[in-house]
Amino acid sequence: MDGRAHNIPAVLRLLLGFVVLSTVAGLLLAGLAVPAIGATGQAAKSGVDFFNDLPSDFTVSPLAQQSKILDAQGQLIANPYDENRIIVPLKKISPAMQNAQIAIEDARFREHGGLDLRGFTRAVVSNAQGGDVQGASTLTQQYVKITLQENALRRGDKAAAEAATKKSYARKLQELKYAVNVEENYTKDQILEGYLNLVYYGDQAYGVEAAALNYFGVHASRLNVGQAALLAGIVQQPTAYNPLLNPDQAQARRDVVLTRMQQLGFASAKDVAAAKKIPVPKMIKKQPVKGVCHRSSQPYFCAYVMAYLQNSPQMAVLGKTPEARLKRINQGGLTIRTTLNPTMQKDAQTEIERAVPVNNKSNLGGAISVVEPGTGKILAMVQASDFEKTQTNLNVDKVYGGGPYGYQFGSTAKVFGLVTALEQGMPLDGKIYVPFATAKKEYVFKSDKVVGAPCGADKPWGVTNDYAIGGRQMSLGEGIGKSINTWAAQLTIDVGPCNVLDTMKKMGVHMANGQDIYRSISNATLGSGTTTPLDLASAYATLAAGGKHCEPSPIASITTPDRKAITFPAAKCTQVISADTANAASYLLKGTFRSGGTAQGTWNVDARPAAGKTGTTEKHNQGWFVGYTPQLATAVWIGNVQVADKNGTLYSLNGKCFGDYGCFREVFGGTVSAPVWAATMKKLSEGMPVKDFPAPSEKARRGNLVDIPNVYARSVSSATRILQDAGFSAQVVGYISSNAPNGTVAGTSPSGSAPQGATIGLLLSSGSGQASAAQAPQQPQPQPTTAKPGRTKKPPPPNK
Repeated sequence: MDGRAHNIPAVLRLLLGFVVLSTVAGLLLAGLAVPAIGATGQAAKSGVDFFNDLPSDFTVSPLAQQSKILDAQGQLIANPYDENRIIVPLKKISPAMQNAQIAIEDARFREHGGLDLRGFTRAVVSNAQGGDVQGASTLTQQYVKITLQENALRRGDKAAAEAATKKSYARKLQELKYAVNVEENYTKDQILEGYLNLVYYGDQAYGVEAAALNYFGVHASRLNVGQAALLAGIVQQPTAYNPLLNPDQAQARRDVVLTRMQQLGFASAKDVAAAKKIPVPKMIKKQPVKGVCHRSSQPYFCAYVMAYLQNSPQMAVLGKTPEARLKRINQGGLTIRTTLNPTMQKDAQTEIERAVPVNNKSNLGGAISVVEPGTGKILAMVQASDFEKTQTNLNVDKVYGGGPYGYQFGSTAKVFGLVTALEQGMPLDGKIYVPFATAKKEYVFKSDKVVGAPCGADKPWGVTNDYAIGGRQMSLGEGIGKSINTWAAQLTIDVGPCNVLDTMKKMGVHMANGQDIYRSISNATLGSGTTTPLDLASAYATLAAGGKHCEPSPIASITTPDRKAITFPAAKCTQVISADTANAASYLLKGTFRSGGTAQGTWNVDARPAAGKTGTTEKHNQGWFVGYTPQLATAVWIGNVQVADKNGTLYSLNGKCFGDYGCFREVFGGTVSAPVWAATMKKLSEGMPVKDFPAPSEKARRGNLVDIPNVYARSVSSATRILQDAGFSAQVVGYISSNAPNGTVAGTSPSGSAPQGATIGLLLSSGSGQASAAQAPQQPQPQPTTAKPGRTKKPPPPNK
């Protein structure tokens, strides 16, 4: 009697199983919406009612919700995802793999309508007798279960994920009803494709393409019979049959699959026998797991876009936190169209690699950013490095995947002093007195406008030139075209270094860590601070756009799976300098390409107008060229990736070789960076109409000038008082030969007129000889006045 009592639950389970089987069979025969014919009794009626009340509409695949990042022409850049998964169409999965999975999971897959009655009957009896709900799932049912689980996990609904795999008749019936719905609405090939892309193959590989690459280093289209059998066998127990963790169990399982394939006619006896002879460890060629952007055709831009979507204030519409945004990107089925022009991207990549070979042994790096003036659209972003070895994007800020600071930008900074001077009203042909200096003999600026001043220096500031020049009046055009350091230093002092740094900030330049350029006169004048190519391209685009600065953005549009546009703020564009100033600056910056300019001969400015500036940093550590046409603004950086050795000694570009461009004893911004810019811009501009910048207005040409009072032969104190009464400030800037009494004012810089509020440089008379100690003022350092601009046996090299 005790034995019978113990068997009562098993008997009840068996009876219930047959009721369920009868119910399901009747439902399938009579249709899902009507009671089963022949089902009798309250249990059957309850089962029918329960089944009919279950939901039936099923969304096939969470894979359809993967997002897409596209370039401007709609070509795929990347598919963001949470898991190591690569979606491929069925035609790119080998027939051997398709057959292997069907053979071991659902041999009658091509014949049934979602339920295999033969297998289901066997399982019901087995489960009723043994107490466990197991087996009998068709491939379609498995697909339903995995999809439900995946969807729940992506929603963060752990309870629903557990319910999707719970061992119960209720769950099985729901799974079955969904499976029938799937079979009614999708073809067998669609179901098989979804399954093979969705199922987990162990070792963090989801879907057959990722698994094939992970274990064998081949695409799913190339899987042979043995490889296919090994993968197909993993699905049932991904850990137990993981060939990396348990090769013996995996091999035994593989052989079971191979045998089954032979029995079903999916593989020949010869092929099966050959496959079984190969030990599993010898089959494995483990590949490193690659992330989303490692698989991208444009990995650096891909990584930048992913970081931008997560961190840019402009993308707040995607979520309140980076984590929330990433979840939506990975799971939301978004179509993210970027601004990247694939043709420009390819051309820019080709040109930078011509100068800086990828994986070179010379510590050389190169990067190019291209921005559209007036919109901020990023049209190209490339660099000469291997994403597999370094993921640092040299073009962008740290928050978007760049380095912590960027690189010193050298004389590209002189543009901001020029713009400040023009904005303050200095005329287009304005001149200032430029102190004399050589490459070895510096001029030391000591005035209170420098030492201890806001944005100044904490000690006297010495400045050299790349060759002997100065000791005379020099125009804005000559100073910027030849990139004379003492000209830039004096100009910065005249207009105020704080003002120059403010201009720099307004035009979009900051350090890669997001902080402002440190407020010192050296940073304002000579680019001793650090920034990125994208910042400089964006800043110079401001001039091309008539003084309007637009924050750079890589995103053109974002749409949902149902093609509804997600509205987000457009790139912020602000008029930061006047159009008069921008046009005047562009006019002067054309001189960089003309005779005597630091990029002379690299670009025919008359054939296609362009403006730009070279940049070379201390010890020839980095080389730059930033230039623009009315349609494109492009920054080229070529420099030492590692800036200094462990002792802090700066590396130099001098003596290095630059691919197709050759080797150079001395390297300036005009040596390689400018030619690379020209070659790149020539390709990028093909097919574009030739446009010129608007001519400087009469107001810009005249400036906002006020007559300077005559202070000839006045003492320094008297001249200073007179100038201050007229609304100017004054400082001693040097000595000149003059008939004026020794130590008195012999001239001013500028002379005649100057912008209201400008600093007027006082040039003191040295009489017939040097000033005596009693006569000499404390601040200026006497300089030769008879020295002529230095000449070498060849034209002066490109400047900083």
